[in-house]
Amino acid sequence: MKQRLTIVKVGGAVVEDDAQLTQLLADFTAIDGAKVLVHGGGRRATAVAAQLGIETHMVEGRRITDEEMLRVVTMVYGGLVNKTVVARLQALGANAIGLTGADAGIIRSDRRPPVKKDDAVIDYGFVGDVRQVDATMLARLIDGGMMPVIAPLTHDGQGHILNTNADTMASETAKALAAHYDVTLIFAFEKPGVLRDADDDTSVIPVIDRQSFEAYRADGTISGGMLPKIENALRAVDAGVARVVITSATAIDGEHGTVISKTTN
Repeated sequence: MKQRLTIVKVGGAVVEDDAQLTQLLADFTAIDGAKVLVHGGGRRATAVAAQLGIETHMVEGRRITDEEMLRVVTMVYGGLVNKTVVARLQALGANAIGLTGADAGIIRSDRRPPVKKDDAVIDYGFVGDVRQVDATMLARLIDGGMMPVIAPLTHDGQGHILNTNADTMASETAKALAAHYDVTLIFAFEKPGVLRDADDDTSVIPVIDRQSFEAYRADGTISGGMLPKIENALRAVDAGVARVVITSATAIDGEHGTVISKTTN
């Protein structure tokens, strides 16, 4: 029987709210079994960039990462946010270790090529699409009693850091580690789950599978940034992740929120 492993992905909005972060880290350390935390930090990166006089450019929620912005996100994600979270977990008695994808080569990516959209060419710059997760190396750390805390940065194997979507990193990490552990993947954010009505926090959809997701997307119930989050979740369950839940950062016990399923039998 595989050992239980819980992977929690927490968004930047939670990371930057001290009260929410304090509660989340306490709840996270209380989860039974081995654990991995993947975090964002986009709002902090935008704020630091503004302080440095660097303008932020976004396309469909994705950050354009030129050389100047790459320096900012490397400092913020891999430094300020990551090490703050690690220090606070250590204070709670957790043997946390802060990592980017470049550390021990745990996550390698390919730089995203320019894409054509509406007669324009979009160059995302130093943005990475995950190619490979070294599950064996991560398992060594986990089995050695470490609690990996992973920042949304990867590397290309040629000496370059790449800015990489945290939801994707969490999903790809869960998929890779499913061969070693009984994995539960939890996407924790500000809402109690995926909502039928964005303005009604009681309208949580309890279960979503591929068929219902396509219907919700077609009728506009699910849109915007929630679309790639659910796509990542569906790919994870298809690849053998035992359980995927989208829920509030205050309810990461796996018993609340929206369960992403292969089927709704």
